[in-house]
Amino acid sequence: MPVTRLIRVSITVADLAGTAAFYRDALGLEVGPERSLHDPAWNALLGLRPGTRARACGIVIGQQALDIVAFEPPGRPYPPERTSDDQWFQHLALVCGNIVQVSRRLEARHPGVITRGSPVHLPPNTGGVTAFKFRDPEGHPLELISFPAGVGAPLWHEMSADGILGYDHTAIAVMDLERSLSFYSGLLGLRVAARSLNQGLEQDELDALAHCEVDVRALEPTVVATPHVELLHYRTPRGRTLPAAPNANDVAAAIQVHEVDALDPLVGRLEAEGVLFVSPGVVSLDNGGKAASIRDPDGHMLLLVDAVAAERPD
Repeated sequence: MPVTRLIRVSITVADLAGTAAFYRDALGLEVGPERSLHDPAWNALLGLRPGTRARACGIVIGQQALDIVAFEPPGRPYPPERTSDDQWFQHLALVCGNIVQVSRRLEARHPGVITRGSPVHLPPNTGGVTAFKFRDPEGHPLELISFPAGVGAPLWHEMSADGILGYDHTAIAVMDLERSLSFYSGLLGLRVAARSLNQGLEQDELDALAHCEVDVRALEPTVVATPHVELLHYRTPRGRTLPAAPNANDVAAAIQVHEVDALDPLVGRLEAEGVLFVSPGVVSLDNGGKAASIRDPDGHMLLLVDAVAAERPD
């Protein structure tokens, strides 16, 4: 059981206080206190130069967590041209009790809207969910999502609040679906839980693109199924690529943080398979935990941590 759960997602920002205020005021989420990441091992883990400093805030999203992190020195800003089919695209799907109410609260604060018009009700063959895509002030994409009865994880139907209940998944754009399935399912042990081909006017409106055909694969960890990872493979249109994948201090960086069952054997297998490592293999942290960082075939960064690091991430 290599990957047992998706612990959190970490995104890089330039303006820590301003971005934290957006998540608090526009989305109604709880923002934790600012903290310094002072363990020098983290720079090796993230592939950054010695002496790089970082400040972070935790965003509480129901039972899930998001970290926003600002680095000094900073990296590159988010690319000014950006669409949902770009290779570096990665969003969080925020589950809403009342998606119309949450989207109207957003509209009052002028977010970077992706979806054309109001929240979109997708066809039954794709789950019949209602969704709305937008961006935070730094450019990171997010999605509001609402599940109809009988669709989605049971936990979303056990809550009665109108606001944001948690996040269901992080979705990433991939250029070669089979290659990515081999990586996430074959090497990391995630289970294919759902699959669909999303197309038609509703998907075009959701993504603000034309003639969308998107293969979607939901990949669940072996122990805790929610939140999970979704692969988005745009058959059409084909998205842009970057000359190089974002570094951890680039604003476009979004890092999946996964707990794994047995870190050292997994790292050995990944090394034997030629997986690209960001870290120099396994890194020991000051808190007694161990971790390694890798890139998937499209350059998305994953942080793999043992149980000690998972419970004491700082």
